[in-house]
Amino acid sequence: MSRGVSRTSEWGRDNGLTFRMFGVMFLLIALYLGFMAVLVVSGTEFTFIAIIAIGILGVQYFFSDKLALWSVGAKEVTPEQAPELHAMVERLAQIADLPKPKVAVADTNVPNAFATGRNPNNAAVAVTRGLMSRLNREELEGVIAHELAHIRNRDVMVMTLASFFAVVAQMIMRMMFFTGAGRQRGGGNNGAGAIMLVWLASLLVWVISYFLIRALSRYREFAADRGAALITGSPQALISALMKISGVMDRVPQQDLREVSDMNAFFIIPAASGGGFSEIFSTHPALERRIESLRELQRQMEGM
Repeated sequence: MSRGVSRTSEWGRDNGLTFRMFGVMFLLIALYLGFMAVLVVSGTEFTFIAIIAIGILGVQYFFSDKLALWSVGAKEVTPEQAPELHAMVERLAQIADLPKPKVAVADTNVPNAFATGRNPNNAAVAVTRGLMSRLNREELEGVIAHELAHIRNRDVMVMTLASFFAVVAQMIMRMMFFTGAGRQRGGGNNGAGAIMLVWLASLLVWVISYFLIRALSRYREFAADRGAALITGSPQALISALMKISGVMDRVPQQDLREVSDMNAFFIIPAASGGGFSEIFSTHPALERRIESLRELQRQMEGM
């Protein structure tokens, strides 16, 4: 591995991811400043909207970890309850130069894992019983290292905050749809025009936010795959884990997948995905592309 890739401090540096995270947040903030200007020009009373938006932002920032665990029924486990899992997380966290995150287990047969938390000091790694029962030790290490890489890259919180913009835009669209008729009757043509302007602006903001977030989400998976491979020193172990999880997910009953679908964007393998054109709508890159990227990293690490 001498000529290829260093497993020390270099693993956590992904300038491409950092650039994209700042870029997406800058574009989303600029987009919403423009949206606020539309609200002002249209004469829309947005004090109530602002209060709700601030409330949503506060909940996402301070309680996103608890909400994420709750959404899939994951419960924090102690070292006494899961000694091997805790030991594995602690060892890999030390390699990644991270404080040990909380460890949680979801009692579902769906094989998957995710990381959550607003920063490395308030993070949690969750795995499902379906995952632990199907992967060997090396594969499980690869998956946990992938989640630790997300924590190290701080992309979990960026994704959570970025999704806030889409949530608010969707909320405004629904409010205008359900309350617009009454305002139109009271405000005449001018009122109807203002309502349509705000609704179209909300739709535009939601669409742009949707695609920006998904583009960032796909790239962050590549970055976490790379980080995991460098933490463990074994890209092949993660390749094996990804292939095994993907194969099992295809056979999991749809009802089980729907029960955990709220965390689809944060799973190591999405509960539902597609290739080709549909990838632009996906939160994850195609499995084939992830595997090829890891194989290329393997060649670099072997000095080829």
